[in-house]
Amino acid sequence: MPRLFTALEIPADVASSLTLHRGGLAGARWIEPADYHITLRFLGDVDRRMAHDVDSFLNDVGSEPLTITLDQLGSFGGDRPRAVFARVQPSQGLNELQADLERLMRRLGLPAESRKFTPHVTLARLRDGSPIDVAHYLTTHPIVQPISFTARRFALMSSRDSIGGGPYVLEAAYPLGLHYPNRPLGAVSQRR
Repeated sequence: MPRLFTALEIPADVASSLTLHRGGLAGARWIEPADYHITLRFLGDVDRRMAHDVDSFLNDVGSEPLTITLDQLGSFGGDRPRAVFARVQPSQGLNELQADLERLMRRLGLPAESRKFTPHVTLARLRDGSPIDVAHYLTTHPIVQPISFTARRFALMSSRDSIGGGPYVLEAAYPLGLHYPNRPLGAVSQRR
């Protein structure tokens, strides 16, 4: 069964800019730049039939291209930090796309997402990270100038059952906006 999620891909030049923040934090396992993404909706382990249904539903998502801006670094986990990320500046278009995906997945019978949508790009996963070390890292590695790009499609991706952090496989892509070519990659239903 594939473990699926929907996401926005990070262009290579943006990923390259984010790699400048790698290093300098004990206990960090840095994510490979090719695996950087913004998760929109985690679907979990699904069977082939559900994967086919998800693919069919995602073809009908209507949204325009989105301007995405990464504006600061942060961490998840509070007193027990578990990840360092680049924050995505909130935007109405991104929130609407995520809400549309949530509604579609619930119509398919998938359980509601239990976590609040916090758009971000995970840069590192932490093991035994000290809150003081993480705070120091965040202070000394700011995103000085926001990094922006235009997302012209969103993707259905899969991952292996592992600790996290990839590698991820692009299963299918869906254009944002009507004037972009439809379905540049094969459908997940044909690949599984």
